[in-house]
Amino acid sequence: MPRKLPVIALTFLLSTTPAFVDPVLAGPVTDFESAYGEMYAGYRTALFATNSGNAEKSAAALTGLQKQWDALVSTYGQTPPPQYEADPQWPEMIAEVSSRLAKASEAVGKGDLPESHETLEHVREAFSALHARNGIETFSDRMNAYHAEMEQILALDLTTLDAAANQTVLEHSAVLAYLAQDILSSPPAKAESDADYAALSGAMQASVDQLLAAARAGDDAAIKAAIGGLKVPYSKFFLKFG
Repeated sequence: MPRKLPVIALTFLLSTTPAFVDPVLAGPVTDFESAYGEMYAGYRTALFATNSGNAEKSAAALTGLQKQWDALVSTYGQTPPPQYEADPQWPEMIAEVSSRLAKASEAVGKGDLPESHETLEHVREAFSALHARNGIETFSDRMNAYHAEMEQILALDLTTLDAAANQTVLEHSAVLAYLAQDILSSPPAKAESDADYAALSGAMQASVDQLLAAARAGDDAAIKAAIGGLKVPYSKFFLKFG
């Protein structure tokens, strides 16, 4: 019978190289994480494509993602890897993601890219919930926490930036700055070997710094400009590394 992994051991296992862990545990865990990572990269591509307004690109991205997901489900759908074998909601997660992907593809077929994109956003939530239930935190989870806070900022009413509104922006910008620091304090393994990491992470950090500085200064024009400048740096960073 497979051995259970306590959260501390699993956290170590997911953040180190196979050479430093028990190969009996490392094999099944890292095999899944590798397959999941490739699938999640395809998910990021599909999420980005459905937000680009390009139906052909979106359809191709979703087709690729569906193949990767089907392969993952074929291997692990009925037999989850050790880190999730005790999760009672594993079957429900598999079913939910499968349903969301089918719905997203259907929406693209109807030419409704915004609906497809929104449907795919829920897939990210399903994966985040899976990790949270099982005491796992990944680089992508931290990116998703940043994204959730960024979306709250983007939804703020900036029509009248009075003292109360400025205070709200300042509070949100402080949270965003903390979440950015949390992301960048633990870069993914491939960051060291990828020249794009420094530029893309730096651009995201700069966008947060600009917002925090504008909020502290109470400069209405600068606040609006900084909020408008948050999404693109995050999206580019997320697409490559998130």
